[in-house]
Amino acid sequence: MTGSPGAPADTGANTGLKLDVDGAVATVTLHRPERRNAMTPSMWRGLATIGDSLPPQVRAVVVRGDGPSFSAGIDLRLFSADGVPGEDLADPLSPGFADWLERLQAGFLWLHRPDIVSVAAVRGHALGAGFQLALACDLRVLADDALLCMKEPALGLVPDLAGTKPLVDIVGLPRALELCLTTRMVGAAEARELRLAEMVVPSADLDTAVASLVEALLTPDAATARATKKLLAGAPERTLEQQAAAERTAQAALQRERRAGGSA
Repeated sequence: MTGSPGAPADTGANTGLKLDVDGAVATVTLHRPERRNAMTPSMWRGLATIGDSLPPQVRAVVVRGDGPSFSAGIDLRLFSADGVPGEDLADPLSPGFADWLERLQAGFLWLHRPDIVSVAAVRGHALGAGFQLALACDLRVLADDALLCMKEPALGLVPDLAGTKPLVDIVGLPRALELCLTTRMVGAAEARELRLAEMVVPSADLDTAVASLVEALLTPDAATARATKKLLAGAPERTLEQQAAAERTAQAALQRERRAGGSA
């Protein structure tokens, strides 16, 4: 699955994904440019497989789209009579629907893991499932032509790929409600104002900007980065006093780990 360093490898037949592992950095590319990287259940299962089998040396994951769009969202042909060859949607009234959907959500949830930092490199459209995939990443770098949209309600769906919590955490409930129910497009400049993007750059500079950010993110050692991300991720659920206690616990655990490993 990982291929040789620096050489993209297909993650499996018809998944529409490519994975490139180069040292501590893994790049996941949505690879259906002829469909603006529209997504299918196979792609979501493929993302989960990547997360489950990520080599242990990987500390940063970049998620990007092939071509001028990050992702146009779910492939709308799935809702047509012809469908997409080899793909199907579970019946929401069937007893196994929740389990089926949970398996698809796994393709997004692993990007929050404390042992990695995930970065979405977004150019062009990031709609519906594509927007939720960008939200699954810890950080988002947008090209100045990026357009974000939570499209699901316009299709009679709720956003169901684990994107609602990060959206609310980032922009707050009122703005999240407005974005979801109006299903309007959010351009790169507004996304930066709403804190949906850490950085907005010219489209031609997107890859360079992401590479520079990833290099900087890898400056701390792996144990420190992991402990820091875990500490920060829990902060919103804690009081100030609880967070201070969590800092003490995290510091003691990190230094014990260093001592056991023979690090200064």
